[in-house]
Amino acid sequence: MLDFQGARYLVSGEVAKQAGNNHPTSIPTGVFKTKDGYINIATTGQKIWQRFCETAGATALTDKPEYVTAAARSKNRDALSAEIDGYLAAATSAVWVERFNAAGVPCGPIYAIDQMFADPQVEHLGIAQSVTQKDKSKMRLIGQPMLLSRTPSRLVARPPELGEHTDAILKEFGFSARDITALHKAKAV
Repeated sequence: MLDFQGARYLVSGEVAKQAGNNHPTSIPTGVFKTKDGYINIATTGQKIWQRFCETAGATALTDKPEYVTAAARSKNRDALSAEIDGYLAAATSAVWVERFNAAGVPCGPIYAIDQMFADPQVEHLGIAQSVTQKDKSKMRLIGQPMLLSRTPSRLVARPPELGEHTDAILKEFGFSARDITALHKAKAV
């Protein structure tokens, strides 16, 4: 996860500073507020910066001296982010993601957990998988993080129910049946 940050350190000895949700070297790249939430936008390079401004209806930003070059945008990051938020307040996250993607500006939604699992790509990948519980009902769990074409995986086991293996574990530790019954009676287990 430290691909270019690690390279910056190993090649030049530069220790990257914390950047929060912002990209440390590509500005503006990070989290931006929309009418109904937030999206992540990556405007790497001058061409994508221009596409971004055109798509956002923010061409005035391309003429401002404080945003003309990547170095200027970096120096004025906070002011630029505030201006971008102003433009993006005009439409919803879904509208902006559709517009920016169509224009070739990398971006995507920032989801709450329920929205993430409802995303068509997440559903297609089968990230959430069902397993059968002891009572035969279904429980959804997170599947394997990687899918391998020659070695497909599928969740087949379920987690134990609370206390399901207590007696077996106590027996392994040397408790007698009478001791285990007493512990249950005392509500100690």
